[in-house]
Amino acid sequence: MFVLLYDRQHQHKPLTPLSFFKLLADETRLNALLLIMAEQELCVCELTTALQDTQPKISRHLAILRKAAVLLDRRQGQWVYYRLNPTLAPWAQACLKQTAVAQQPFLAPLQANLAAMGDRPTRDSQCCRE
Repeated sequence: MFVLLYDRQHQHKPLTPLSFFKLLADETRLNALLLIMAEQELCVCELTTALQDTQPKISRHLAILRKAAVLLDRRQGQWVYYRLNPTLAPWAQACLKQTAVAQQPFLAPLQANLAAMGDRPTRDSQCCRE
């Protein structure tokens, strides 16, 4: 007799306003999300440069956002790219858009860091820009 085990680690809990706002309460996660929204897709090395933080810290926060199904990832060669989940609840998307407008003065220096980055990884054009 075989028994199927319920794998809680790979099951997503529904995103509630409370859980979403808890995700946004961390500055690194919030800024990473807003930068990803602005650029449509970024890899860890780009976020590390923009946020001027360590790769392990950025990766940890991206994993939290991916586990919550706020972000999706894809691998292209040695790079892993992150983008906003297009099935994210409309209320959450609207919240992020409004936050991006309000946060623009704080995001501008981060975007300048990203723009000054040399050797940014190249993307397959059909993969990330819609």
